[in-house]
Amino acid sequence: MPWIFLLFAGLLEIVWAVAMKQSAGFTRLWPTAIMGVSMIGSFGLLALAMRTLPLGTAYVIWTGIGAVGAFLVGVMLLGETVNPGRIIAAVLIVTGLVTMKLA
Repeated sequence: MPWIFLLFAGLLEIVWAVAMKQSAGFTRLWPTAIMGVSMIGSFGLLALAMRTLPLGTAYVIWTGIGAVGAFLVGVMLLGETVNPGRIIAAVLIVTGLVTMKLA
């Protein structure tokens, strides 16, 4: 169960990061509200996962899911640029996540 909590916490981190971008500096109501609700949910699920998982593992996986997910959403949906350096960085993050999980 803690890994499921952690997965959904990471997915909610992507939601709140994208909503924060869409809020235009907290000037748009609905993206700001979505950001707040998803942030609370993300932190709550992270806290549940940390009951069992080690701090370092849980935090690295959570931030990694959020970072790579936000990168992918930015590229696929928001038209952000993609270049070899950004792809290499994302691959390195995923490699770190897998290594952390296996350790």
